[in-house]
Amino acid sequence: MDSASFFRDKSLGAESPISGLISLLAAVDSLSYLDGLDGLSKQLVFSVFTGEAWGYLGSRRFLLELDLQSDAVGGLNGSSIDTVIEIGSVGKGFSQGNKTFFAHAAGASSATSDALNALQHAQDSLESENIIVSSASTSNPGIPPSSLMAFLRKNPFASGITLEDFDTAFANKFYDSHLDDMSNINASAIVAAASLVARTLYILASGNKNLSSSSLSAINVNASLVEELMGCLLSCEPGLSCELVKKYISPRATCPSHYVGVIVGEPSSSPHPGSVSDVSRFLWNFLADKTSSRKEGISNCSEDCSNKGGVCIKAETNDKGFCVSSTTRYVPAYSTRLKFESGTWNLLPSNASDQMGTVDPVWTESNWDAIGLRVYTLQHAAFDRLVLLAGIAVTLLAYLAIVLTRAFLTKTLKQD
Repeated sequence: MDSASFFRDKSLGAESPISGLISLLAAVDSLSYLDGLDGLSKQLVFSVFTGEAWGYLGSRRFLLELDLQSDAVGGLNGSSIDTVIEIGSVGKGFSQGNKTFFAHAAGASSATSDALNALQHAQDSLESENIIVSSASTSNPGIPPSSLMAFLRKNPFASGITLEDFDTAFANKFYDSHLDDMSNINASAIVAAASLVARTLYILASGNKNLSSSSLSAINVNASLVEELMGCLLSCEPGLSCELVKKYISPRATCPSHYVGVIVGEPSSSPHPGSVSDVSRFLWNFLADKTSSRKEGISNCSEDCSNKGGVCIKAETNDKGFCVSSTTRYVPAYSTRLKFESGTWNLLPSNASDQMGTVDPVWTESNWDAIGLRVYTLQHAAFDRLVLLAGIAVTLLAYLAIVLTRAFLTKTLKQD
């Protein structure tokens, strides 16, 4: 969900990676209206990672927390992960009336085959939408750079698919530049990708490979939501002041920033406004809302909410917030070689079992004090002329003083 560039606030990353993020949010929204999700044979887990451009910080930290069984990922078990489906760059998958995507698969397991078949089944159910999904070329050296790589490094036998709008060559020529904005993507392509993913996930989670198209037709992506998210996350107008964002948080800025951010103090598993960016807090609240149900007997946030396994959403826009039953978690993204103990960050030795960790860079950034600027106004030309004349006058007076002093000294010395 983060974009990286020298001028970080100018690079919005519309195609890479925000198009995939918006597609995921739209897919989650469409699934939230279905009944009976609790009865699915497999659990759906939606993840949004940041810091992926910096050594896959988010995905690797998430996997480490799973290994440690920390409270931040309570209820999840890394060994139970069956298939990973990642939405990559999908905003440019629109050409000549068709929405075209490519599935980059990892591994040749039965789980990967099931995921590809489910993706094809989802495409067939969307026949009227002119959506085409093809398997990526077998000549590719592997999957494109993605969070799925962290899962594969953790478990080489893991199954996964990355959905992209390109096959053999990366298509975003404006990657990590200010030109990767809303004009570089197509809302219809994002809607199509969200529809594909939502129906694919439902097919896989239901365990029924023969779901009828009529059963899947209830899963519909809200195109208006996609356009609204594009305006909120990829523009300053309306930007984070849009109604959707203000429904969940009180943003500190209007223009969105997808910079990964810097951790200064102790990392927290709670998305507090003072330490977590506007976009991250919005995403956490949005996902918690869409994947939750209201806690019975508790309407507002209180101590009873957390004690009974609930989470508090919309606390910034409502004095008391709303207590909902949700497993949404917030895991700060930072290097797996860093550990915060007794108020100090410690650098841990590299772990030989972690292939990425052996060359894991620890990214640092200058913590600037307040930067000041001194501005000088342009003086009037008359003042410049006055200064020039004054300088000439001082020069003449100095010359006259020298001549008189020399004459006086010469006369005095002759008399002696």
